[in-house]
Amino acid sequence: MRARSSATMGVSLSLFSLLSTMVLLLALLVSAENEKLVNSRFVGTEELQSSKNSSMADWSDEALNEHAVDNPDEIASMVEMSIRNSTERRNLGYFSCATGNPVDDCWRCDPHWQLHRKRLANCGIGFGRNAVGGRDGKYYVVNNPRDDDPINPRPGTLRHAVIQDQPLWIVFKRDMVITLKQELIMNSFKTIDGRGVNVHIAYGACITVQFITNVIIHGLHIHDCKPTGNAMVRSSPSHYGWRTIADGDGISIFGSSHIWIDHNSLSNCADGLIDAIMGSTAITISNNYFTHHNEVMLLGHSDSYTRDKLMQVTIAYNHFGEGLIQRMPRCRHGYFHVVNNDYTHWEMYAIGGSAEPTINSQGNRYLAPNNAFAKEVTHRVETNNNWKHWNWRSEGDLLLNGAYFIASGAGAAGSYARASSLGAKSSSMVGTITAGAGVLSCRRGYQC
Repeated sequence: MRARSSATMGVSLSLFSLLSTMVLLLALLVSAENEKLVNSRFVGTEELQSSKNSSMADWSDEALNEHAVDNPDEIASMVEMSIRNSTERRNLGYFSCATGNPVDDCWRCDPHWQLHRKRLANCGIGFGRNAVGGRDGKYYVVNNPRDDDPINPRPGTLRHAVIQDQPLWIVFKRDMVITLKQELIMNSFKTIDGRGVNVHIAYGACITVQFITNVIIHGLHIHDCKPTGNAMVRSSPSHYGWRTIADGDGISIFGSSHIWIDHNSLSNCADGLIDAIMGSTAITISNNYFTHHNEVMLLGHSDSYTRDKLMQVTIAYNHFGEGLIQRMPRCRHGYFHVVNNDYTHWEMYAIGGSAEPTINSQGNRYLAPNNAFAKEVTHRVETNNNWKHWNWRSEGDLLLNGAYFIASGAGAAGSYARASSLGAKSSSMVGTITAGAGVLSCRRGYQC
C-alpha cells in the first residue's frame, strides 16, 4: 500500500511538472505576442503622431506656416529633440577637430551639420553663452531677398521672419543680397543662420536688437550699412511705430541681453560695426572678421549713463584685420573680457575706454603698426589721472612690433572675476584659433 502510494505520488508529480512547463511556455508565448502587439501599436502611434506634426498648422497665419517648417531639409532629426531636452551645454569631444577653438570644436566637424543646425545653440561661450536664439522653435526658410514694405513685410522675407512672436531658427534657401529699406528690428528668441549659403546684408539699413533677449546672429556678411529712418517700421506682428534716424551701425544692440554674434564678416558701415548700449549685457562677440572701418565697436552708451555698469561682454577669437583704425572695442563702465583675439591692424589704438570700465585682456596677439606713434594698444579718454585707478590688465598677451599695453588699477580679484567669462588659451595658439574667423564656407554633406 505504501509502495503503491509512492508510485502514484511520483506520477502526480511528473504530471504536475509537465503541466507547469506547458503553462510557462504558454505564458511566454502570450507575453511575446503582447509585446509584439504593444510595439506594433507604439510604432503606429509614433508614425501617426509624426505625420500629424508634419502636417499640422500651428499658427493661424498661413503665410508664416508656409515658411516655418520642422526641418528645412525635410529630415526628422532625433538628435535635435535630445538637444532640446538635455541640460548638458555641450560635449566638446563629440565632433572635436582639436583646433583649440571651443565653439568650432563643438559643431564644425560634423559632416551632417545641416541636419543638426540647432546644435550650434549649445556651443555658446562667454557672457552670452546662454543665448538660445530660436533653438526651441521651428525653422523659417527665407526665399525672398526683397524688403519692399517695412510695415507689412512679405512672407518669405527676412523681415517677416525676425518680427514673429514665436521662436524661430531662420535659414536661407539660396545665396542672396538683402538691401534693407529700414532697420531690421528683431524680436526675441531668433537665430539668423547663414551657413551653407552666401548672404549679404548690405547697401541699406542693417540689424537692430532693441529691448529683446535671446538672439544668435551667425554666418552673415554685413557691410556698407547706411543711416535710415524717419519712417514707420514693424517690430512684431501686432506693432509698428515711428523710427527716428538710425546711425548706420552693422548691428546695434540696445537695452538687450543674452546676445551671441558669431562667425560674421563686418566692414565699412556708416557708424559702428557692432554697438551695445543702454543697459545691454550678457553678450558674446566671437569668431568675427572685422575689416575696413574706423570706429569698430562701442560698448556703453555714455559716461553719464551709469546703468551700463552692469554690462558684461566677451570678445573672443575675433580677427581685427586690415583697414581698421580704432575702438576694438571702446568701453564704458562695465566688465569686458577680451580673450584670444588676433589684432593684426590698427591705425590709432586697439582697446580704449572711459568712465572706469574693467578690461581683462588675456591671451591676445597684438601686432602694432609701423607708425611709431601708434604702438600703444590702449587708449584712455580722460583729462586727469583718474584712469590710474581703472582696472585694466594684460595677462599672457603677445605684444609684437613694439606694441605695448599700459596696465592700471589695483587689480581687485572681485573686479576681474566679473570680467572673466572663459579660460584663456596661450597666445601662441591665436593664429590657429582665429584661422576660421568670419563667415565660413560651409557645404552640405561636408565638414564646415
